[in-house]
Amino acid sequence: MGARPYDTHRTCGADDGADGAAEHYDPPVVIDRATGVAGGDLALRRAGADFEIISNGVFVMDTRGGESERLLVRAALDRLPGPAHLLIGGLGVGFSLAEATARSPAGGAVTVVELEPAVIGWHRTHLRPYSAGALDDPRVTLTCADLLDWLPGAPGQFDAICLDIDNGPDWTVTDRNARLYEEGGLDLLADRLATGGVLAVWSAAAAPAYEERLRARFGDVEVRTVRAPHGEPDVIYLACR
Repeated sequence: MGARPYDTHRTCGADDGADGAAEHYDPPVVIDRATGVAGGDLALRRAGADFEIISNGVFVMDTRGGESERLLVRAALDRLPGPAHLLIGGLGVGFSLAEATARSPAGGAVTVVELEPAVIGWHRTHLRPYSAGALDDPRVTLTCADLLDWLPGAPGQFDAICLDIDNGPDWTVTDRNARLYEEGGLDLLADRLATGGVLAVWSAAAAPAYEERLRARFGDVEVRTVRAPHGEPDVIYLACR
């Protein structure tokens, strides 16, 4: 699902600014919630001008920033010579999909696979501005499914696969999702890549063991980092078949 997690649970109180004045924080407000397909509670809440998605009380992503999620798609498309068929694993708050439709030339296509119906529904309402209404783009095909279940029977191959599931290889919301980043998951993804295709993977932090697996499987691997406002940089792994 991917956006960089950080301390959004700080609600109201005081913090000394440069002038010593207290800074006020309004508490986030839950505006919708649902039972997640992966199990437990899935909530959309508003925090000031932004939205946050919370899974079982754990912060998953928000609408702040989004540069690394856009880079995930942009860097993959930059490696391709012309119109591409792009697969995005994880709709999230929509930054990656918006980038894909904005940058894909005529003749391109985008397939999005998202597990949670509630997340898809929020893109028809509250999150629509962040995906730039891209779900209505005729080039976009949206499937509500578990990517692990969908990949073996996926139609054809893709020029690029952009994976933004949970918070990367070392921080998954469910144990099942961890399989995507293991050897078997890499095999599934590689089988769906066309010759010369690009696998782009988003991570909330460096994942050295995963990088080693990528290099062993693909050889041609590039690592990009994006400075984050809190903690470690976001990381984009690019692997070419």
